Amino acid sequence: MYPKGNLFIPASHGQLEAIQKEPTGEPRGVALVCHPHPLGGGTMHNKVVFRAAAGLVDAGLITVRFNFRGVGSSTGTHNEIEGGREDVRDALEYLAGEYPGQPITLAGFSFGSRTGMEVGMSDDRVIRLISIGTPVDKYGDYEFLTTVRKPILFVHGDQDEFGAVENVRKLVNQIATAELVVFENCGHFFDDHLSELRETIKDWTVTDQNRER
Repeated sequence: MYPKGNLFIPASHGQLEAIQKEPTGEPRGVALVCHPHPLGGGTMHNKVVFRAAAGLVDAGLITVRFNFRGVGSSTGTHNEIEGGREDVRDALEYLAGEYPGQPITLAGFSFGSRTGMEVGMSDDRVIRLISIGTPVDKYGDYEFLTTVRKPILFVHGDQDEFGAVENVRKLVNQIATAELVVFENCGHFFDDHLSELRETIKDWTVTDQNRER
Protein backbone atom coordinates (compact mmCIF):
# COMPACT_ATOMS: atom_id res chain seq x y z
CA MET A 1 0.00 0.00 0.00
CA TYR A 2 1.19 3.49 -0.81
CA PRO A 3 1.31 5.95 2.09
CA LYS A 4 -1.52 8.41 2.49
CA GLY A 5 -0.85 12.02 1.72
CA ASN A 6 0.53 14.24 4.45
CA LEU A 7 -1.29 17.28 3.10
CA PHE A 8 -4.76 18.17 1.81
CA ILE A 9 -5.13 21.11 -0.55
CA PRO A 10 -8.47 22.94 -0.75
CA ALA A 11 -10.06 22.51 -4.18
CA SER A 12 -13.18 23.65 -5.97
CA HIS A 13 -14.62 20.12 -5.57
CA GLY A 14 -13.36 19.56 -2.02
CA GLN A 15 -9.72 18.58 -1.55
CA LEU A 16 -6.62 17.31 -3.30
CA GLU A 17 -4.54 14.69 -1.53
CA ALA A 18 -0.83 15.59 -1.64
CA ILE A 19 2.59 14.78 -0.27
CA GLN A 20 5.02 17.54 0.65
CA LYS A 21 8.76 17.03 1.06
CA GLU A 22 11.22 19.62 2.32
CA PRO A 23 14.92 19.93 1.46
CA THR A 24 17.74 20.05 3.94
CA GLY A 25 18.99 23.56 4.54
CA GLU A 26 17.34 26.81 3.52
CA PRO A 27 14.70 26.30 0.78
CA ARG A 28 15.34 28.01 -2.55
CA GLY A 29 11.69 28.05 -3.58
CA VAL A 30 8.78 25.67 -4.01
CA ALA A 31 7.75 23.16 -6.66
CA LEU A 32 4.65 21.35 -7.86
CA VAL A 33 4.69 18.01 -9.70
CA CYS A 34 1.69 16.74 -11.71
CA HIS A 35 1.12 13.03 -12.39
CA PRO A 36 0.09 11.09 -15.54
CA HIS A 37 -3.43 10.23 -16.68
CA PRO A 38 -5.70 9.04 -13.85
CA LEU A 39 -7.59 6.62 -16.11
CA GLY A 40 -4.29 4.96 -16.97
CA GLY A 41 -3.44 4.38 -13.34
CA GLY A 42 -1.60 7.66 -12.83
CA THR A 43 -1.12 8.83 -9.25
CA MET A 44 1.28 10.99 -7.26
CA HIS A 45 3.10 7.74 -6.40
CA ASN A 46 4.04 7.11 -10.05
CA LYS A 47 7.76 6.30 -10.19
CA VAL A 48 8.53 9.09 -12.67
CA VAL A 49 6.66 11.63 -10.55
CA PHE A 50 8.42 10.36 -7.41
CA ARG A 51 11.88 10.74 -8.99
CA ALA A 52 11.09 14.12 -10.50
CA ALA A 53 9.94 15.37 -7.10
CA ALA A 54 13.08 13.96 -5.49
CA GLY A 55 15.22 15.84 -7.99
CA LEU A 56 13.46 19.09 -7.13
CA VAL A 57 13.95 18.47 -3.41
CA ASP A 58 17.63 17.82 -4.19
CA ALA A 59 17.68 21.26 -5.83
CA GLY A 60 16.54 22.83 -2.58
CA LEU A 61 12.82 23.21 -3.27
CA ILE A 62 9.88 22.50 -0.98
CA THR A 63 8.09 20.07 -3.28
CA VAL A 64 4.45 19.01 -3.47
CA ARG A 65 3.05 16.21 -5.62
CA PHE A 66 -0.70 15.70 -5.58
CA ASN A 67 -3.45 13.40 -6.79
CA PHE A 68 -5.76 14.81 -9.43
CA ARG A 69 -9.49 14.73 -8.68
CA GLY A 70 -10.95 11.25 -8.27
CA VAL A 71 -7.57 9.68 -7.46
CA GLY A 72 -6.72 8.33 -4.00
CA SER A 73 -8.24 10.56 -1.33
CA SER A 74 -8.76 13.49 -3.70
CA THR A 75 -12.44 14.30 -4.08
CA GLY A 76 -14.28 14.89 -7.31
CA THR A 77 -14.59 12.98 -10.57
CA HIS A 78 -12.06 12.88 -13.39
CA ASN A 79 -12.82 15.51 -16.03
CA GLU A 80 -9.99 15.18 -18.55
CA ILE A 81 -7.82 18.22 -19.36
CA GLU A 82 -10.34 20.80 -18.14
CA GLY A 83 -10.55 19.25 -14.69
CA GLY A 84 -6.81 18.73 -14.60
CA ARG A 85 -6.17 22.40 -15.28
CA GLU A 86 -8.52 23.39 -12.48
CA ASP A 87 -6.69 21.11 -10.05
CA VAL A 88 -3.31 22.55 -11.04
CA ARG A 89 -4.65 26.06 -10.47
CA ASP A 90 -5.94 25.08 -7.02
CA ALA A 91 -2.58 23.54 -6.11
CA LEU A 92 -0.72 26.66 -7.27
CA GLU A 93 -3.07 28.87 -5.25
CA TYR A 94 -2.27 26.80 -2.18
CA LEU A 95 1.49 27.05 -2.70
CA ALA A 96 1.34 30.79 -3.35
CA GLY A 97 -0.71 31.28 -0.21
CA GLU A 98 1.50 29.15 2.00
CA TYR A 99 4.78 30.46 0.58
CA PRO A 100 4.07 34.02 -0.61
CA GLY A 101 6.73 35.48 -2.83
CA GLN A 102 8.56 32.19 -3.28
CA PRO A 103 9.38 31.26 -6.89
CA ILE A 104 7.46 28.21 -8.11
CA THR A 105 8.82 25.47 -10.37
CA LEU A 106 6.11 23.44 -12.09
CA ALA A 107 6.82 19.95 -13.44
CA GLY A 108 4.45 17.55 -15.14
CA PHE A 109 4.68 14.03 -16.54
CA SER A 110 2.53 12.99 -19.51
CA PHE A 111 -1.07 14.10 -18.73
CA GLY A 112 0.47 16.19 -15.95
CA SER A 113 2.60 17.91 -18.59
CA ARG A 114 -0.40 18.67 -20.79
CA THR A 115 -2.39 20.20 -17.93
CA GLY A 116 0.45 21.69 -15.91
CA MET A 117 2.30 23.43 -18.73
CA GLU A 118 -0.81 25.23 -19.99
CA VAL A 119 -1.56 26.61 -16.52
CA GLY A 120 2.02 27.31 -15.49
CA MET A 121 3.11 29.15 -18.62
CA SER A 122 0.68 32.00 -17.96
CA ASP A 123 0.99 32.15 -14.16
CA ASP A 124 3.51 34.82 -13.16
CA ARG A 125 4.27 33.00 -9.91
CA VAL A 126 5.71 30.09 -11.89
CA ILE A 127 9.22 30.95 -13.04
CA ARG A 128 10.31 27.69 -14.70
CA LEU A 129 8.65 24.63 -16.25
CA ILE A 130 9.63 20.98 -16.68
CA SER A 131 7.78 18.76 -19.16
CA ILE A 132 8.53 15.04 -18.84
CA GLY A 133 7.39 12.51 -21.44
CA THR A 134 5.52 15.19 -23.38
CA PRO A 135 2.68 13.31 -25.13
CA VAL A 136 2.65 15.39 -28.31
CA ASP A 137 1.27 12.54 -30.41
CA LYS A 138 -1.56 11.70 -28.01
CA TYR A 139 -2.91 15.21 -27.61
CA GLY A 140 -1.55 16.94 -30.71
CA ASP A 141 -2.30 20.40 -29.39
CA TYR A 142 0.91 21.52 -27.76
CA GLU A 143 1.27 24.56 -30.02
CA PHE A 144 0.29 26.77 -27.10
CA LEU A 145 3.78 26.19 -25.69
CA THR A 146 5.43 28.01 -28.58
CA THR A 147 4.62 31.28 -26.79
CA VAL A 148 6.42 30.28 -23.57
CA ARG A 149 9.03 32.82 -22.47
CA LYS A 150 10.06 31.07 -19.26
CA PRO A 151 12.88 28.54 -18.99
CA ILE A 152 11.42 25.13 -19.85
CA LEU A 153 13.11 21.74 -19.76
CA PHE A 154 11.82 18.86 -21.85
CA VAL A 155 12.97 15.39 -20.78
CA HIS A 156 12.09 12.64 -23.24
CA GLY A 157 12.87 9.07 -24.20
CA ASP A 158 13.87 8.31 -27.76
CA GLN A 159 11.37 5.43 -27.82
CA ASP A 160 8.46 7.23 -26.16
CA GLU A 161 5.19 5.61 -27.16
CA PHE A 162 3.10 8.77 -26.84
CA GLY A 163 5.39 11.33 -28.40
CA ALA A 164 7.87 10.68 -31.21
CA VAL A 165 11.14 12.38 -30.33
CA GLU A 166 11.27 14.13 -33.72
CA ASN A 167 7.90 15.73 -32.99
CA VAL A 168 9.10 16.88 -29.58
CA ARG A 169 12.18 18.38 -31.25
CA LYS A 170 9.97 20.30 -33.66
CA LEU A 171 8.10 21.77 -30.70
CA VAL A 172 11.25 22.58 -28.75
CA ASN A 173 12.79 24.29 -31.78
CA GLN A 174 9.91 26.78 -31.75
CA ILE A 175 10.56 27.82 -28.14
CA ALA A 176 13.47 30.18 -27.58
CA THR A 177 13.76 29.37 -23.88
CA ALA A 178 13.52 25.58 -24.16
CA GLU A 179 16.10 22.87 -23.56
CA LEU A 180 15.63 19.21 -24.54
CA VAL A 181 17.33 16.23 -22.91
CA VAL A 182 16.78 12.89 -24.69
CA PHE A 183 17.53 9.54 -23.04
CA GLU A 184 18.57 6.75 -25.39
CA ASN A 185 16.84 3.36 -25.38
CA CYS A 186 14.14 4.87 -23.21
CA GLY A 187 10.35 4.59 -23.37
CA HIS A 188 7.60 6.74 -21.93
CA PHE A 189 7.99 5.50 -18.36
CA PHE A 190 11.78 5.93 -18.16
CA ASP A 191 12.46 2.36 -17.05
CA ASP A 192 16.16 1.96 -16.21
CA HIS A 193 16.57 5.75 -16.45
CA LEU A 194 14.90 6.90 -13.24
CA SER A 195 18.09 7.85 -11.40
CA GLU A 196 19.28 9.71 -14.49
CA LEU A 197 15.94 11.52 -14.64
CA ARG A 198 16.29 12.65 -11.03
CA GLU A 199 19.82 13.95 -11.62
CA THR A 200 18.86 15.72 -14.84
CA ILE A 201 16.03 17.60 -13.16
CA LYS A 202 18.17 18.54 -10.18
CA ASP A 203 21.09 19.74 -12.30
CA TRP A 204 18.95 21.79 -14.69
CA THR A 205 17.03 23.42 -11.85
CA VAL A 206 20.19 24.32 -9.93
CA THR A 207 21.77 25.74 -13.08
CA ASP A 208 18.72 27.90 -13.73
CA GLN A 209 18.65 29.04 -10.11
CA ASN A 210 22.29 30.11 -10.32
CA ARG A 211 21.61 31.92 -13.58
CA GLU A 212 19.08 34.11 -11.77
CA ARG A 213 21.60 35.35 -9.22
